[in-house]
Amino acid sequence: MSAIINEKAPVAAMLAVLVLSLSGCAQIKYYAQAAQGQYSLWSDARPIEDWLGNPATDARLKERLQKAQLIRSFAVRELGLPNNGSYKNYAALKRPFVLWNVVATPELSLTPLQWCFPIAGCVTYRGYYSKSDAEGYADELRAKGDDVQVGGVPAYSTLGWFDDPLLSTFIHYSDAELARMIFHELAHQVVYVPGDSQFNEGFAVAVEEAGVQRWLNTFGDPLMRENYRRYSARRADFLALLLKHRNALQATYAQDIPDGLKRAEKARIFAALKEDYQALKAGWGGYAGYDRWFAEPLSNAHLASLATYNDFLPAFRALLLQEETFPKFYAAVKILAKAERSQRHQILAPRSTP
Repeated sequence: MSAIINEKAPVAAMLAVLVLSLSGCAQIKYYAQAAQGQYSLWSDARPIEDWLGNPATDARLKERLQKAQLIRSFAVRELGLPNNGSYKNYAALKRPFVLWNVVATPELSLTPLQWCFPIAGCVTYRGYYSKSDAEGYADELRAKGDDVQVGGVPAYSTLGWFDDPLLSTFIHYSDAELARMIFHELAHQVVYVPGDSQFNEGFAVAVEEAGVQRWLNTFGDPLMRENYRRYSARRADFLALLLKHRNALQATYAQDIPDGLKRAEKARIFAALKEDYQALKAGWGGYAGYDRWFAEPLSNAHLASLATYNDFLPAFRALLLQEETFPKFYAAVKILAKAERSQRHQILAPRSTP
């Protein structure tokens, strides 16, 4: 363990310098928890070979780690994703998520608030390694009148700056879901534009989707493919449900009517969303995988991130189809990344049908 700590010491020192360079007590406190959380994550991570060679390691965990190694090799060989130190270590965390993200919007708007950070640029969330810290900050925002959602995050990418470990928060996902997670996070290491979450997430989702299909074509059996088809269908149904009610809210907020009427319509739309979700669940045979999305009172913040992950996805899918191979696709995306933001968004924006 001491060797691991000593190996990570330069990283901790760098993070400490970053913290001390910031002004404002609140900023220092936030970055201090981020530095401590990230350092703790790295310190807890050990090489997969150590876990596999330890007789005390649970047999099920060994199987999942071996599957992750296979997925990692596939990502490099078939998808052209980075061949570095990421996902070659594993950390067992004593919490259900590695982070809790706080997302917030004004009371009568679906435009998310932004926070700006070194390296990542401006993003529409603020991450905490402690759920209580996230909820404390969420309460501060609610006191100001904002709509807020606190959501658990099973994985994130350090964008290739450091070696991201496999985590207990997602290692026991199904094979296809584990592959999806690894492909998505590694894609962020290929192309990432600071401050443009729509671009970054649309690209990563396109890579994960195509990557999982290739994975299933190579390693999947009929049952695995059917399970993933059902998962994808439910996911598409749920997304369509959210987009329907998001569009209704957007139209309401755009109207020139008193705020009181907007609040009343907002309450009606969220009540309809909950009712429609129950009907959707019934059609799924009672599948409850999205119940935790409704754990908090619904707010604009629940719907604010939909555009981030989905608006540019059709354009990225089409570009991958056009370029035919992943290397050519990555090269085309890197050219797009160098364009001005407005030009990039104009190229990728959904086309309205006449």
